[in-house]
Amino acid sequence: MSEQPQQLPPQDEAPTGLQAELAELRLPKPPFWMIAAGIVLVTVTWVPLAIIALGRVSKSTEPRVHIIQDMDVQPRYGPQASSEVFADGRAMRQPVPGTVARGELDEDDHYSRGFSTMRSAEGKWDVTYFEGLPAQVVADEAFIRRGQMQFNIHCALCHGKAGYGDGPVWRRVDELKEPWVQPTSLHSDVVRTRTEGHLFNTITNGIRNMPAYGHQIEVNDRWAIVAYIRALQLSQNAPMDAVPAEQRAKLR
Repeated sequence: MSEQPQQLPPQDEAPTGLQAELAELRLPKPPFWMIAAGIVLVTVTWVPLAIIALGRVSKSTEPRVHIIQDMDVQPRYGPQASSEVFADGRAMRQPVPGTVARGELDEDDHYSRGFSTMRSAEGKWDVTYFEGLPAQVVADEAFIRRGQMQFNIHCALCHGKAGYGDGPVWRRVDELKEPWVQPTSLHSDVVRTRTEGHLFNTITNGIRNMPAYGHQIEVNDRWAIVAYIRALQLSQNAPMDAVPAEQRAKLR
């Protein structure tokens, strides 16, 4: 015999037995205000994500918002500010004697200074200028052309592009008949016999009326100028054996 399908109670009749117990276990449907509040809260959580996405694709002149400050914003003194911490009332302090900036430890006398010093038995300092270029530089064509550019910027105004001490500054002074010492010719025997280290030191610290250029020209560019000066001197005082044999007959 086949089982008869269970008859469900009419909709208008209250459930009884097991159905009543299951109905009691079901959670009631939340009210509308709760559903609406949940939707609003979920939508609000998307706002920070939208702001972050916008910040990644947009540009602004304002500083970025730092949620975690760390040490980005902290009490500090401004330039030239006063301070009661120190006896002289200045907030800006001189570096501690012997302080060396990161990456600026000049351990190589040849490259950094062009000379070395040694105390003699009498207690005096003996200065020895290095000969040749330091090992850190390669005097190829690009390096010498770099030296030519730097020479024309910083040196040619007084020494002239050819190095004879007849630059535009001297020509103007000579025109005005002003009392001024003419810049030294780089082709004189005195300058030609100086070592490369001596020339480097002259550019760095100056000599007589010539000011120092060490604060304006980087170390590598100073050596490039030295290399170009040697090329300039060679162009005006080349030995005969440096001239090709087929060209020597054309020389005066």
